[in-house]
Amino acid sequence: MNRDELFTWVADLLAEMFELDRASLSPASNLYADLDIDSIDAVDLAVKLKQMTGKRLQPEVFKTIRTIEDVVVALAGLAEEQAA
Repeated sequence: MNRDELFTWVADLLAEMFELDRASLSPASNLYADLDIDSIDAVDLAVKLKQMTGKRLQPEVFKTIRTIEDVVVALAGLAEEQAA
């Protein structure tokens, strides 16, 4: 998947999981400030991403995620690691 496809996939997932307006989501949307996702929601998201990708985001990477674009970059990094 390229980054545009990853963004679409992540945005659709967020909209479904947290009942968000899909049209309002952009790569710059802050998970915490804009989308009102709390730490428990973030853990739920991490678990769901692992279930769907079969890969676990490392805790140090997960702690740096603030925006939807950060999620996309982290997932792209996982894909690159697997390809290497």
